[in-house]
Amino acid sequence: MKNLHKLYRLKNNITSLSSIQEYPLDGRLFYVKRDDLIDPYLSGNKYRKLYTLIHTPESRFNTIISYGGTQSNAMLAIAALCKTKGWRFEYYTKSLHIKENPNSNYAMARGLGMIHKELEEELYKDYISSLMLNLDEKSFVLHQGGADKSAKAGVEELAQEIRESGLHIRSLATPSGTGTTALYLALALPEYKIYTTPAIGDKSYLIQQMSALEKIPENLIVLECEKKYHFAKPYKEFIEIYQKLKKGGIEFDLVYAPKLWKMILEKTDEEILYIHSGGTTGNVSMLERYRYKGLISV
Repeated sequence: MKNLHKLYRLKNNITSLSSIQEYPLDGRLFYVKRDDLIDPYLSGNKYRKLYTLIHTPESRFNTIISYGGTQSNAMLAIAALCKTKGWRFEYYTKSLHIKENPNSNYAMARGLGMIHKELEEELYKDYISSLMLNLDEKSFVLHQGGADKSAKAGVEELAQEIRESGLHIRSLATPSGTGTTALYLALALPEYKIYTTPAIGDKSYLIQQMSALEKIPENLIVLECEKKYHFAKPYKEFIEIYQKLKKGGIEFDLVYAPKLWKMILEKTDEEILYIHSGGTTGNVSMLERYRYKGLISV
């Protein structure tokens, strides 16, 4: 946790949390904002989404509650934050059989003190809906993936860093689970085009998720594939994009990034600043799945 504490100490003395790197790919010039390098655990859009909680005094809460999948990047980030703050972290998932890979997000989150609670699938939705009921003042429920209005402040800080960078381009790209980062980035930067694509569900589901937070602005452009992709399922074209991107000198996550890179390569032609959303710790378990499916040999 040393790096996270260092991040807190340096916060008031720095103008930008991450650098911008030129990134040539397929004959085009892209730029990448290296939010993945902010912190080993709290990197990328997870730092931005958890910004308000990061700057919340330790005495304000004693318990943080969240829910989602067992390989969630948000789960690991929240576990790291709670470890630093001294808060109890309860995390709810549907019942599943979990392979204890010591390098997986789940194993690392457990190592940081996360208390995992499994729910039967038929009870899951109703129980999650009830979490907000009878909540005491020292507990806080963070919705799946950090989809919360409290994420706005951190994304606005990201927007300010982009403006102050002096970069000439006016098109950005960021992948979407809940769409929280893309939505608040588009609201904060109305003079920019913001490209995103749904990693979970289709375009209509993503719009529904974002609309629950704010009205969607016109500068937010949702790119959608003709082919239907299932969330976190291995695909040959995704591992090929991942390997191509890694050869270019930057590792991106295997769940969200490949689909968006596929879309911006196929459906755009301008220079784009890609916001690296981190999440590469989950690649260990994803690469195992690709090996198991025979899509990679090493």
